[in-house]
Amino acid sequence: MAVAVPSTTELVGRELRRRRFDLTGAFFSVLLLTALLLSLLVLATLLVDIAVTGWPVLAERGMGFVTSGLSAEAAQAGPWQGIVGSLAVVVLVMVFVFPIGIGAAIYLEEYAPDTRLTRVINANIRNLAGVPSIVYGLLGLAVFVKLLAGLTGGRTIIAGGLTLAVLVLPIMIITAAEALRAVPDSLRQAALAVGATRWEMIRHHVLPVAAPAVLTGTVLTIARAFGETAPLLLAGAVVGNFLSGGGLGLWEQLTAGKYTVLPVIIFNWARQPQQDFVALTSAGIIVLLVVLLTVNAAAIILRDRFERKAVHDT
Repeated sequence: MAVAVPSTTELVGRELRRRRFDLTGAFFSVLLLTALLLSLLVLATLLVDIAVTGWPVLAERGMGFVTSGLSAEAAQAGPWQGIVGSLAVVVLVMVFVFPIGIGAAIYLEEYAPDTRLTRVINANIRNLAGVPSIVYGLLGLAVFVKLLAGLTGGRTIIAGGLTLAVLVLPIMIITAAEALRAVPDSLRQAALAVGATRWEMIRHHVLPVAAPAVLTGTVLTIARAFGETAPLLLAGAVVGNFLSGGGLGLWEQLTAGKYTVLPVIIFNWARQPQQDFVALTSAGIIVLLVVLLTVNAAAIILRDRFERKAVHDT
C-alpha cells in the first residue's frame, strides 16, 4: 500500500500554521509604527504652524517679498540676497564635490584592492558622514578662513563653499560608491571580454548605468548643503550684501565680497525681538522650502532622464 508523501508546499504551510504568534515582533512593529506616526505628526504640526504664520506675509507682499533685499524694517525686508547666496554656495559645493566624490568612489570600488587599508578608509568615510556640522564649521574656520586666507580671501564665499564641500563630500562618496556597487558584475565582465580597457569599461558601461543613483546622491548632497547654517556662520556668512560692487571682477567678488545665505537670514530674523519678524521668519522658511524643492526637482528630472536613457541603451 503506497503511503502519500506530503509535498514541500504542504509541509511549509503546516509549519506556518503551527507557528505561534510572535508577541515580541508585534510589539516592536507597533512601537516603530508609533514612532513613525509621531514623527509625521510633529512634522505636520511644524509645517502647519509655519504656513499659518508666514502665509499672510506672502499673500500681502507676493513676489515683492521674495525679491526684496535685507532691511532693518520688517515691512521692507526680504530674502533675495540669501537666495542668490545659497545658490552660489551650492554651485561652488557641486564644483568641488561632484568630481572629487565620484572620482574617489570609482577608485574605491573599481581600482582599490580589498585590503585592510581600503576597509579602514571606507569605515572612516562613513564615520565622517555622521560628524556634527559644527565640527566642519570649526575646520573651515581654522583651514579655509585663517590658514588659507591668502587663497580664499578669509571670510568669503569661497571659504563657505569649501567648508560645505568638506561637509557633504562623505555623503557623495558613499552614495556614488553604492551606485557603482549595484551595477552587475556581468556588465563589467562582458565589457572586458570584448577587449575594453578598465577605464573604457567604467566610462562607457558602468557610469551610465550608475548615473541615476549617483544623481540621487547629488540630490541628498544639495539638500544637506542648502540647509546648513552653523558651518557658514563660522566660515564668514553675514547678514549683509551678497557681493561687493565697485566694478570688481568675478574672482575679486568671490574672494573679497561679503556674502550671506538664506538659512543665515532666517536665523537672524528669528533672533529679532520685534513681533513682525516672527511672521517674516516663517515666510522665509516657506521660501527656503520652495527653493530647495525646486533645486531637488531639477536634480530628480535629470536623474529620471539618465535612467530612461540607460534603460533605452540596454
